[in-house]
Amino acid sequence: MNHLRLDSRLLPVLGLLLVQPAFAAADDTGPETSPATTLETASATLCTVPREYRLDGIVEAVNRTTVSAQTQGQVEQILYDVDDFVEKGDVLARLRDTEHRARVAQAAAELKSATAQLDRARDEYERVEGLFERKSASASEMDRVEAEQAAAEARLEAAQAALEQAQEQLGYTVIRAPYSGIVTNRHVEQGEIASPGQPVMSGISLEELRVIVDVPQSVIPAVREIGEVNVYLPDGQVVQPHRITVFPFADMGSNTFKVRLGLAEQMTDLFPGMFVKTSFVTGEKQELTVPKQAVVYRSEVTGVYVVEDDGDVRLRQVRVGRELGDDQVVLSGLTEGEAVALDPIAAGVALKTQTREKMKAGADARGQGGHDG
Repeated sequence: MNHLRLDSRLLPVLGLLLVQPAFAAADDTGPETSPATTLETASATLCTVPREYRLDGIVEAVNRTTVSAQTQGQVEQILYDVDDFVEKGDVLARLRDTEHRARVAQAAAELKSATAQLDRARDEYERVEGLFERKSASASEMDRVEAEQAAAEARLEAAQAALEQAQEQLGYTVIRAPYSGIVTNRHVEQGEIASPGQPVMSGISLEELRVIVDVPQSVIPAVREIGEVNVYLPDGQVVQPHRITVFPFADMGSNTFKVRLGLAEQMTDLFPGMFVKTSFVTGEKQELTVPKQAVVYRSEVTGVYVVEDDGDVRLRQVRVGRELGDDQVVLSGLTEGEAVALDPIAAGVALKTQTREKMKAGADARGQGGHDG
């Protein structure tokens, strides 16, 4: 029997021939599905949105009052201090009322005396009237008792008015809150002498607030014609004022009109003196928008994952504007009709897979080129 002898130099060639069918079998399975083809996308669309002119406004209280003394007296008691909450009708301070009580007692005594004098004058009038009817009293006597009765009635009315005035002055010694609110300033101390008109305590109510804005005269025609304003609260909430008041004159120095925006309901965490953003609608414009969920933030970069027609995924840096409900305005970086991924996490994974495959394909191509050489 003859034995077949192989030259050792042919062994590498034979190995390469045996391995090639295996590679061919692997290639017959076809390309795998790209992760980018499974991404859910949305198109960047142009929307008609209001054209806004944004300005800063200052919050102020509708009810802000400085309660003053209405009578003279020594401050005997102060019941509230700064930052205390008071209910409507609560006593803020008391003045010494000894002198006023004495005046009330004196006025009451004068009223009692005037009542007795009137009763006597009426009795005298009735007596003389009976005599006059029986021709036993002269006409001059009748005129006298009539005048005395009228004078007694006038003295009674004066005594009643004096008593009411004294009681009113006595009531002024108790200073009450005109509405529910917070004390912002206390102007007197216990023991001081308060005079009529002297401030005692200042306060504000947080139940009704409004925003004051200085608006350029070029915007005022649109404010009067359209009458649509948005107020952006510190917590991100956007509210519309229930009333817009444009002052009928402009400031001569700045040529701005003062506009007052009444807030319809009580706002939490909103206090007088705070700045808020306001926007006055002046017309309409077209803006490019994408769903908010498609926008990603990577450190200081804002972007979206753009899915191209060939399935490639690209992280595109964009500049965004305001939010419109569930959409985000894109100021630059996108064009209308481009598809963006709605799931940035899945898009990021697809981008990494795509990059890795391209790097592998490039390495294989370089290796094949080196082997052929």
